Amino acid sequence: MTDLYESHAARPFPELHGHGLRLRPWDAEAESDVEAWLRGCSDPEFKRWNTPLRAIEDMDSARESLRARAKAAAEGVGASFRVTDAESDVTLGHIGVNDIDHVIRVARVGYWVLPEARGRQVATRSLALAGRWAFEGLGVHRLELGHALGHDASCRVAERCGFLYEGTLRGAMFEAGRQDAFRDVHLHARLATDGEAGVS
Repeated sequence: MTDLYESHAARPFPELHGHGLRLRPWDAEAESDVEAWLRGCSDPEFKRWNTPLRAIEDMDSARESLRARAKAAAEGVGASFRVTDAESDVTLGHIGVNDIDHVIRVARVGYWVLPEARGRQVATRSLALAGRWAFEGLGVHRLELGHALGHDASCRVAERCGFLYEGTLRGAMFEAGRQDAFRDVHLHARLATDGEAGVS
């Protein structure tokens, strides 16, 4: 793998490079970023498994969502990366290291992949790259990954990257498209002491 970290003076978090990918912070003021974010968050497969607190339905709401993530980055409690192909710079998806607790040294990861990029292990490669950065760059001890029960593709990504299944959390996330009903979540996690996990 080439340079894992590349400093980016204008950003609170670095760009990440490896596994044929380039991960860089989203830019709420770049139209192409906002368009890609809107497309990802309005994709039916995304909506099947995720229910944002605030609906992302147009460019304005997408921009506000990205600005909120930029604020979290500035405060050091979240890092949201636009996943692109290392050679073409074509956007493939998103991965975030979220809810960073620097005291307990725990964080949570989440990701999505655009429809045309699925089937190429984009989520697996992104998670391997962002996970390594979280452990080595942020000093996180525990990295958690939760997904809705039945989301088998996300379960496989977790397993490929060495995130062990730890149990089922009852009623821990919203049902698809609703904020008045809940569904169960599979909890996976990796510890910094688990050792290196290969991308398989």
